[in-house]
Amino acid sequence: LLADQGTTFDSGFATFSLCCPSRATFLTGQYAHNHGVMGNAPPAGGYAKLDSSNTLPVWLQRAGYHTVHIGKYLNGYPGANRTHVPAGWTEWYGSIDPSTYRFYNYTLNENGRLVTYGGDPASYQADVYSRKAVDAVRRLAPAPAPFFLSVAFLAPHSGGPREPDDPRGIGTPVPAPRHRNRFAAEPLPQTAAFNEADVSDKPAGIRSRRPLTALQIAGVTENYRQRLESLLAVDDAVAALVAALREAGELERTLIVFTSDNGFFHGEHRVLAGKVLLYEPSIRVPLILRGPGVPRGQHVAELVANIDVAPTIVDAADARALRVLDGRSLLPLAGDAGRRTGRDILIERGPGGNNQQIFTALRTPRYLYAEYSNGERELYDLVRDPDQLTSLHADPGHQALRTRLAERLARLRSCTGPDCRSAPRLGVRVAYRFKKRAGCTASRVRALVEGVDAASIERVDFFIRGRRVARDRAAPYRVVFAARRFRTARVLRVRAVLDDGRMLTLERAVRRCK
Repeated sequence: LLADQGTTFDSGFATFSLCCPSRATFLTGQYAHNHGVMGNAPPAGGYAKLDSSNTLPVWLQRAGYHTVHIGKYLNGYPGANRTHVPAGWTEWYGSIDPSTYRFYNYTLNENGRLVTYGGDPASYQADVYSRKAVDAVRRLAPAPAPFFLSVAFLAPHSGGPREPDDPRGIGTPVPAPRHRNRFAAEPLPQTAAFNEADVSDKPAGIRSRRPLTALQIAGVTENYRQRLESLLAVDDAVAALVAALREAGELERTLIVFTSDNGFFHGEHRVLAGKVLLYEPSIRVPLILRGPGVPRGQHVAELVANIDVAPTIVDAADARALRVLDGRSLLPLAGDAGRRTGRDILIERGPGGNNQQIFTALRTPRYLYAEYSNGERELYDLVRDPDQLTSLHADPGHQALRTRLAERLARLRSCTGPDCRSAPRLGVRVAYRFKKRAGCTASRVRALVEGVDAASIERVDFFIRGRRVARDRAAPYRVVFAARRFRTARVLRVRAVLDDGRMLTLERAVRRCK
């Protein structure tokens, strides 16, 4: 209902793979070092750490939107004032911590009134959220004002109550009764990183972990199965929401964004469960768009992240952000799957990251480079080593690359706004005999890709009307075209591929005389 009818971003990331910092990024379009929420609890993080007076729902209200939130919010909500409603929300059904992490017997603040749900099947948390969301759609869709609906499910996060078949020492979710044991025989996916045999290249936090025992692996497997089962209720909710929008006649006019605040480990690199680390299972998240102008059944390879969610919604709503946004709207990328921005993604972990070692990391399409506050380093070539088994940080052959990545990481670590979206410094120059009076060319067209970062180029592809017409693998990256090539095309598109996997799309207008 979403991916087949919309666009899937295959390389989606959580820039701080922990609940509260990631959700604060959803609300601000900023990296954690800019919005200030560096953990789940004070003093580094938690609900009170975010300036809620200047977030996405506030901007949408100013643009005329009726805003609704249902479910989990920032960790530590609501604090001392249990009936407090954060700024910007026209309707509010926020879960009260710590009851947020109970699939039954939890409390919601429903527009300033505390309502506690019980332990009966009808009170199963995801189903309650689903019913409230469908009700909101049915009430608000007929109204003239546009609406923004945020629904935040707990699944597949662990939560109470404990069940008889839960593994010892691992928190698990609680599937809905109708879905219990649906995946009881599902095998646990095991990549080469599962229960990694040699962790001598890893930082101390991984080196100190002992190999998983058979009993622990059985526990990881049970947790994985229960996570799948818990998500079936979320699937039901998605189906119910899509059906409600269709019945209201608003489905094709509604942008739907589906994503998560972090990934989870299931035994990779000897990590039983959890997140917050910089490895792929922790930082990878789904990201799907469905709605007006979003192509159906499309996949986009460009690196994107949770910093892009708020800018995308602001763009779709024609609203105005009152913060400096670190991310960018995904709508142009959805509309043009071949576009590449050459942007690096910053991965962060601050002092509030479950007391783990602080780090910052640079994620490119090919490499992950990390620096820890205690001086440790990691570097992975994700093309040759997608499971991150062998860190190259101490390999003399990668010294030059390491230096370049370290320089980029240093700039990104404290970036704001446009500096967080900086691209390789390249341009395309087009030269031809130009008939000034006619404003066109009848001669050959010469295209040259150049710039400060040209030494890092591996190849350059040239496109006319979406078709690759030339490729150059050696400097200077220059191609000459006959003017007739542009008989029905007015744009030359160039894609530069750099040695670290980054790609940058450049375009120049060309007008051929008829």
